[in-house]
Amino acid sequence: MKTFAEKPEVRAEYEQLGPQYEAICAAIESRKAAGLTQKQLAEKMGTAQANISRFENGNSNPSLEFLQKMAACMGKTLHVSFE
Repeated sequence: MKTFAEKPEVRAEYEQLGPQYEAICAAIESRKAAGLTQKQLAEKMGTAQANISRFENGNSNPSLEFLQKMAACMGKTLHVSFE
């Protein structure tokens, strides 16, 4: 059986989705650290809880504006970099 590293198509897909999952994990960790539920964060942002859920589940492609608002409502600052 081939390992993950031996399957280039799987590895390529994983690497492509990596930044998305990093952003999602960072947002979830920040939300929890702020002591907020999805519903509470949504209320602070003026959006529906379903929008937070879709983002956290990887089922949406949020705008930078959405991410900036999310960060601000959690007392954070959004940083984007190209490396």
